[in-house]
Amino acid sequence: MVTQITRGIKISVNTSFEGTYFKNYKIHFAFSYEITIENYSKDSVQLISRHWEIFDSLNEIEMVDGEGVIGKKPVLKPGETHTYSSGCLLSSPYGAMKGFFNMINFTTTKNFRVIVPAFRLSAPYALN
Repeated sequence: MVTQITRGIKISVNTSFEGTYFKNYKIHFAFSYEITIENYSKDSVQLISRHWEIFDSLNEIEMVDGEGVIGKKPVLKPGETHTYSSGCLLSSPYGAMKGFFNMINFTTTKNFRVIVPAFRLSAPYALN
C-alpha cells in the first residue's frame, strides 16, 4: 500500500493483478486498484475531477482526465472516508500510475490538488 497526505487529505492505494486475457489478437494484463480518501482537515471538501498518468512498460504514457471518480463527486466532511475501486489494462505485465484529484474546500471556496502517489501495477510472476 502507498499513502500520501496533501493539505489534510490522505490518499491510500492498494493494487491487485487480476489476470490476462486476449482481445483483438493481443494479450492484455488487467489490474485493479482501490483508493481510500480520508479527510483529516477541519473543512468539508469535494472531489471534482481526476488526472492520471498511466505508465505501461511497452507503451507511451497515457494521460486520462475526467470528472469525479467512477461517476461520483464525493463530499467528505472532517473525519470522513470515501473508498472506491477501479481498474486498468496494460499491454505489459509491468507499469505504474500516478496523478491527482482536483478538490474544492467548502470553507474557503478554493480549489486545490491532492496528490495520488505513484503506485506499481505488476504481475507477480514479472518481478523475479
